[in-house]
Amino acid sequence: MRADLARLVAIVPVRSLSGSKSRLGDSLDPEERAELILALLRRTVEAALAAGSLAGVTVVSRDPAAVAAMRQLGAEALLQETDGLNEGLAEARAAIGTKATALVVLPADIPSVDAAAIERLADKAREAIAQSPDRPVVLLVPDHHGSGTNALLVSPPTVVDFHFGQGSRRAHAEAARAAGASYVEAGGPLTFDVDTPDDLLLADLRGLDHEGGR
Repeated sequence: MRADLARLVAIVPVRSLSGSKSRLGDSLDPEERAELILALLRRTVEAALAAGSLAGVTVVSRDPAAVAAMRQLGAEALLQETDGLNEGLAEARAAIGTKATALVVLPADIPSVDAAAIERLADKAREAIAQSPDRPVVLLVPDHHGSGTNALLVSPPTVVDFHFGQGSRRAHAEAARAAGASYVEAGGPLTFDVDTPDDLLLADLRGLDHEGGR
C-alpha cells in the first residue's frame, strides 16, 4: 500500500447535539450544550468545505437534526446505525468507499479549526509521502492533554483501524507502525479541543465563542 492524497475526504463525527459533552453539564444546560455542539460542528464543516485539498466532506451522527443541518450546508451526511465513535467512523469510511484515496477525521469539538489549518495537515502529509513514497501515511494531531487524538489523516483509508478514545494517541501510533506506515505528528491550533468547563473557559479567553466567531 502507498499513500495518495488525490482524493482526500474529511469525516466529521458528532454523536448527538443534546447528549454530547456531558462533562460540560455543570457549566451548560442541555439546550446550551446542543447550541455549542451545533456551532462547533458548523464551524468544522464550513472549514472543511472551504479547504481546497479536500475532495469531499462527510458528517456521521446518530442525531437526525445534525445530519439534516449539515446536508443543508452542502456536506454529505450519514445517519449512524451503530453505537460508538469508532464504529461510526468505520461506517462513514465504508460509505465513502473508493471515492477517497485518503481520509482525515476532524472531530467537531475543535474551536480553532479553519481551512488553513486543514491545508497545513495536507501539506505535512505530502511532505511525509515525498520522503517515503512507497509507504502508507498516518498523520496525527494530539490533543492538548497529550494522550488523545484531535485529528487523524490516513492514506490509504483502511491502513489502520480507528482508535479514538482514552489513550488513542498511543494506539494510533502503534497501529501505524504495525502497518509499516510513515507516522507523523503535527501541532498547532488543532491541538485544542473543548471537553471540560476549563476548556470552555480557555476557549472564551482565546476569543473563540460558540457563535462561530474568532
